[in-house]
Amino acid sequence: MTEEIVKYLSSAEAAKLVGAIQEEEDIEQTNRRLLTVYSKDDKELCWFDFEEVKSAVGDVPAGERKEAVHNYIINHIPDWVNDL
Repeated sequence: MTEEIVKYLSSAEAAKLVGAIQEEEDIEQTNRRLLTVYSKDDKELCWFDFEEVKSAVGDVPAGERKEAVHNYIINHIPDWVNDL
């Protein structure tokens, strides 16, 4: 089994595309939250598992958590969103 290598946009490229990051309930799996990323023209670009992002960001003071999550996501937008 081969593991696919994911390439990410630069944070500058991602910042130009991303209009919003919305926390949502997963409609297919109970008690699971997603962070859906939307473009500036409200097109869904990709999503992240809330718990995985929270774990990756680590222990951040409450006042800095939103910014830490935003920065993590901006730095992990896959390059394939340009093909949407």
